[in-house]
Amino acid sequence: MKPNFSQISYDMTKDYVVKIPHNAAKWKNPEGFDIPCCFDPKSIEGIEHLGYCAGLPPYTRGPYASMYCVQPWTIRQYAGFSTAEESNNFYKQNLSMGQTGLSVAFDLPTHRGYDSDNERVKADVGKTGVAIDTVEDMKILFKDIPLDKISVSMTMNGAVIPIMAFFIVAAEEYGISKEKLTGTIQNDILKEFIVRNTYIYPPSKSMKIVADVFKYCKKYLPKFNSISISGYHMHEAGATADIELAYTLADGIEYVKTGLKAGLDIDEFAPRLSFFFGIGMNFFTEIAKIRAARTLWALLMQKFHPQNPKSLILRTHCQTSGWSLTEQMPYNNIARTTIEAISAVLGHTQSLHTNALDEAIALPSFHSAKIARNTQLYLQNETNITKVVDPTGGSYYIENLTQMLIQKTNLLMDEIENMGGMLPALESGLPKLRIEESATHKQAQIDSQKHIIVGVNKFFYDSKKHIDSLEIDNVSVKENQIRKIQEVKSKRNEEEVQNILRIITEKANNTETNLLELAVEAAKKRATLGEISDALEKTFGRYTANTRSISGVYAQEASQDADYKEAKHLVDVFSKMEGRRPRMLLVKMGQDGHDRGYKIVATGFADMGFDVEIAPLFQTPQEVAKQVVQTDPHIVGISTLAGAHKVLISELIDTLKGFQIEDTLIIAGGIIPEKDHQILYDKGVHFIFGPGTHIAKAALFVMQKLLQKL
Repeated sequence: MKPNFSQISYDMTKDYVVKIPHNAAKWKNPEGFDIPCCFDPKSIEGIEHLGYCAGLPPYTRGPYASMYCVQPWTIRQYAGFSTAEESNNFYKQNLSMGQTGLSVAFDLPTHRGYDSDNERVKADVGKTGVAIDTVEDMKILFKDIPLDKISVSMTMNGAVIPIMAFFIVAAEEYGISKEKLTGTIQNDILKEFIVRNTYIYPPSKSMKIVADVFKYCKKYLPKFNSISISGYHMHEAGATADIELAYTLADGIEYVKTGLKAGLDIDEFAPRLSFFFGIGMNFFTEIAKIRAARTLWALLMQKFHPQNPKSLILRTHCQTSGWSLTEQMPYNNIARTTIEAISAVLGHTQSLHTNALDEAIALPSFHSAKIARNTQLYLQNETNITKVVDPTGGSYYIENLTQMLIQKTNLLMDEIENMGGMLPALESGLPKLRIEESATHKQAQIDSQKHIIVGVNKFFYDSKKHIDSLEIDNVSVKENQIRKIQEVKSKRNEEEVQNILRIITEKANNTETNLLELAVEAAKKRATLGEISDALEKTFGRYTANTRSISGVYAQEASQDADYKEAKHLVDVFSKMEGRRPRMLLVKMGQDGHDRGYKIVATGFADMGFDVEIAPLFQTPQEVAKQVVQTDPHIVGISTLAGAHKVLISELIDTLKGFQIEDTLIIAGGIIPEKDHQILYDKGVHFIFGPGTHIAKAALFVMQKLLQKL
């Protein structure tokens, strides 16, 4: 029987009609939108992007007409394991088990342009990725991997010139010509000045490097994407979806202007631009975010009058959130990653990395990384999610969220444009400030239970499951790298090396000189990454950021919290007894630039009455110890995420003892595996606060300890 819907009618005055309770009528999402709990056909009236199909501008419904029906997204797991040898083995295993592209994670010294034998980076070598010092390391990294068939993504910004040079030379020495190389170099230096901080040179000088990579790829690497414009690190630093979109796209426009200024035609490089977004637990908003990004980019690029429709397409890689992973109940992180992966896929990502369950505890193990990769295989092969183009297209809710994000993002981008673009905005500090405010607001909502994270601030259970976490033998890796550097230097023509390095220094500011071309020549002669970086630094200088914190944001959400009130009271008690407020010096040592955690701590503790000073990034333990002597704090708070905690914290405490400073309260926070806690306690650390720590509770513990010492 054919149903006749016209016969269905209801008397809306009758009791049987289900009414939505008034208190459930609307809710406010993290972006500040008032979201009704029910949508209907009227909800999508007037939304312009609805009239377009996948594969057609503005590409809201997908950049390609067939989407995953013909070819699913690329499984591109981000990985690097201390040495080139270990990483190479891992890459080959993954490729044999279904991974379809490589994504290289470099260690922090490599990011910051230091060789592994530099004394400043001794605790960081091999800790967060693979150490690459010379072409020989790059050749080992890709040994027996067909670079003419496998695309390679490299997350590198600060030391992009030597890393690209090593990659090109390694491929050529394996018999693979430049024009056959496919993949992406991140080359997104602007976001480093906003959130991640693995910069080397000042912004304006760094943009010269960006342009040189554009020009080189256009000339020699036609299949290689010359930039991946990243919102991921903004997302991880605390940006809401609208902020992540606005600042990522604003960075993109700055790069487009840079390419045009370098003399390139818009259609010569725009089709090779790609993007990179973070995907969190706000399921529907994350789907809408990627749709809105494509729509906005197509509209923005039209202003540059491209003739090639591919210049309008935003193609993106996505990665599930590391911040959303919890140390508590870690196996539940598999579910979190799966939910986030589905968001990315429904938003039509072109490639995807899924995070491992133990990344809130330590670096991912081989076992957990395999689970993360297989999550994507399940989605591709068991869900039929690839069988339909744009499964969520036309959803009242999704399309509304997409439209709201487009509108809010436009307002934020107009603000940046009115400041003269992203470079002047960076100098003002506005983007960094906005993201830090957003992150602090979110943490205060978590601490006050306005935002629920299962196992962190609600639905606890006492049982702790032991996780075998990956331990990097930093000393062994460093010694191995130093040996390899010495071996390379012993076999090279030193005069030729010093000559090309001198040319790089002399011509660094020359607009007619392509620095990547010079670096390729230096790489062939076996100059090291640190030497090439130093040659540029002699002309460009090394950038140092101004470190500052915000105030009042944490108090707005948490001021009624009982622990907040009690901690603030104890601060007042201490101040009267001591004659000054409790002073706290917050530090990050080594080359880890992720500063979300200690900026939130700084704001929260300051709002509770502490006198908080934030030390500059990238200090050695000895430099921190001198600052302790100068500022006389009651507390030294150490933020650590990159696995170098045992070496750096131990060195700091030993140095402080050398200055006869032994009564200062030492606290540590961040990613510190539980197996290392007792080692640090025995060394002299008083408190260790892991991921998910309630800021006010931590302040309360600290104040109780300080009062005991009076």
